[in-house]
Amino acid sequence: MKKGRGVLTLFLIFWTVFALTSFVKDADKIIGKSFVTSDEFQSELRNYYEGLYQHVLNTFDAEKVKEQITVNKDEIQYYRNYYGSLEEQVGNVASQYDYRIQEEGVSAEVKEVLKQERDRKIEEIKKNFADDAHVEAKIRTLKEQLIDKYAEERGRYRRDFLKSTSYSMFSYDLVNVETGQSFLNSSTNAPSIFKQQFTGDGGEYFTPDANGSFVYAEAMTDWAMWSDNVATSIDTEIYLDGAVEESYALLNHSVPLTLEQPKFTGTISLPKAALKNTELKRNYEGFQTFKMLSYLIWAIGLVTFAILLYIIRTKKTGISVLFPKIKRLFDKLPMDIALALALCGTILLIGAIDGLVHSLYSVAYYIQHNTGFLWDSIIFFVLSTSLFTIVAICAVWLMEDIRNIERWQKSFSLKLWQVGQEAFLNRSIGVQTVAILIIFFLAGIGFVGAMIDGKLFLIYIPLFLFILVPALYIFLHRMGYLNRVMKQTEDMAEGRLTSDIEVKGKSPIAVHAENLNKLRDGVRTSMTEQAKSERLKTELITNVSHDLRTPLTSIITYTDLLKKTDLSEEERSKYIDILDKKSARLKTLIEDLFDVSKMASGNVELLKQRVDLAQLLQQAIGEHEEAFVTANLDMRVNIESQPIFAYVDGQKWWRVIDNLIVNAQKYSLQGTRVYITLKQQGAEAELIVKNVAKYELVENVDELTERFKRADTSRHTEGSGLGLAIAQSIVDLHGARMKIEVDGDLFKVTVAVQVAY
Repeated sequence: MKKGRGVLTLFLIFWTVFALTSFVKDADKIIGKSFVTSDEFQSELRNYYEGLYQHVLNTFDAEKVKEQITVNKDEIQYYRNYYGSLEEQVGNVASQYDYRIQEEGVSAEVKEVLKQERDRKIEEIKKNFADDAHVEAKIRTLKEQLIDKYAEERGRYRRDFLKSTSYSMFSYDLVNVETGQSFLNSSTNAPSIFKQQFTGDGGEYFTPDANGSFVYAEAMTDWAMWSDNVATSIDTEIYLDGAVEESYALLNHSVPLTLEQPKFTGTISLPKAALKNTELKRNYEGFQTFKMLSYLIWAIGLVTFAILLYIIRTKKTGISVLFPKIKRLFDKLPMDIALALALCGTILLIGAIDGLVHSLYSVAYYIQHNTGFLWDSIIFFVLSTSLFTIVAICAVWLMEDIRNIERWQKSFSLKLWQVGQEAFLNRSIGVQTVAILIIFFLAGIGFVGAMIDGKLFLIYIPLFLFILVPALYIFLHRMGYLNRVMKQTEDMAEGRLTSDIEVKGKSPIAVHAENLNKLRDGVRTSMTEQAKSERLKTELITNVSHDLRTPLTSIITYTDLLKKTDLSEEERSKYIDILDKKSARLKTLIEDLFDVSKMASGNVELLKQRVDLAQLLQQAIGEHEEAFVTANLDMRVNIESQPIFAYVDGQKWWRVIDNLIVNAQKYSLQGTRVYITLKQQGAEAELIVKNVAKYELVENVDELTERFKRADTSRHTEGSGLGLAIAQSIVDLHGARMKIEVDGDLFKVTVAVQVAY
């Protein structure tokens, strides 16, 4: 039911649009008009009036026109000097004939004839310059020839007109107002479809101006054009003959005419009987048929429009439920593509409906003689209804989805905009790409134009050589360079990082190649760091295991010894003392490991205060001074006299200083000096600890701050290997810097922190 209502609605809309188009296109030709006011009849009438006036009523009288010929002084002078002055013309003729006379092989008899002809022409030239009447007679003769030629041409036109169908169809009964001469071809009283009377009242005469059907100036234009052509023809003949004196034919002077335009009274009509078996009769019948057909289409259009309004008011059009399978496919199209298809369909529909309306005109006029026009109308009707169905349904579907944001987001225009933005992320690449596309596009257009017009080929060659060829070279060069970069990038992706990518020029591709080289260096560094990290991880596990197992083994051993019942009190006290030391060491190792892990993860809170670094260092040195004496080390301290303040966590920074001093005390060579310096260097406070190492420093200096790393690789000392790692972590948390330098056995640590004023 809904589908049937939808089909009916579509048909009603189509017929309403079709009727409206027909009304807009043909209403001014039909409403209040008859066949005699139609364009076809008016065109036929204008041609008849023009031919009747020129070829029957007012014929061209050559002799009368010749009597009006005049020749003025300017024309005589122009004719006389057309080929130069008297001396120039005589000299030219003499040189031409002298050359022919002196040619070898010319007989004496021919030479004599040439001399006589030369003398005759020279004499004629002299006469032209001496006698105006002689020149005037020549000019008058040429003008008379032109008039005779034109009269002959007008006579041919007159014979054609008298044999024409229009002349035999129309009837006229006219009288020349000035002369009283009558012109009659048949009675004008017979029943007719057209009759026009010229009574003379109020200026109603049959004249070229008053009637408005034709303008006699057209004949004068034809005459002027024809006279020029004849003049050129005559000149060609005369010039080839060498008759210089006849050269006036080159002039574009027309013959001055004062042609009479008489007025006529009377009647012109078109009898019905004269239409039999004529084209005009078929036009008459076609007009009547077309008029009735148009009225019928408009009446049906009003009915369909009224029904359509009723259906729309009830909101039961049923169009949206038609063709559900096609709708599912249509819904998958991006919104802009769907709109574009609908627009194209609308343009085609307008053309199809216009063709349908025009075909009805052809059917009405020519159906009796050519049934092919009926098939044309059927084809246009089927095409129009099909296109209208498609366009109307698409329009309904689009209106339903016009606010569907998701469908708009999938539109091709949005994707094109995004792609365009991406293309211009690097503006240089975007501009160059657009420029290349424009050049190639224009080159294609230019090539087609050069093939069509050979003259354009001369322009196309330099453009091809100096614009297209360089652009093509640059394009191929860049593409080749891009391919090489892509190949080396592929090698890089497969792990072959041995060679650099060549950087050529300053193009975006060269910049990309340079960035790839930096990326390759970063990958290589990352791989090195990864290998180092794996090695350090292995060493960490080994060192942690060793350092934890040593005190743990002692604890287990002496615990077993304490289980013996025959131990003396002295031995028991000794074993307990050893257990206490080993337990304390194990505790220190575990606490240090916990602290360095917590600091490395950043899970440490700093309580920063304004602390005097000099006082903090003096307290730390005081606590370890006795240990240095016991280790046979000479500690040299250099602290500035004035306080040096910094915003630090006092407890954490104490540990940095303590770890550095303890590290120097444990790993310095006996009998050497340890230098501890604190000074302000610009906006930073620098703590420097220098000592001579007890063990050979052969490892990477950067690894000394790693966890469980020691200069004592045999691990015979009591250190945990976490001192420098903990110090480094605390320094990093404060945003300060710690630097380790090794020069042979000289070990130097520098810690720099921002001072507080």
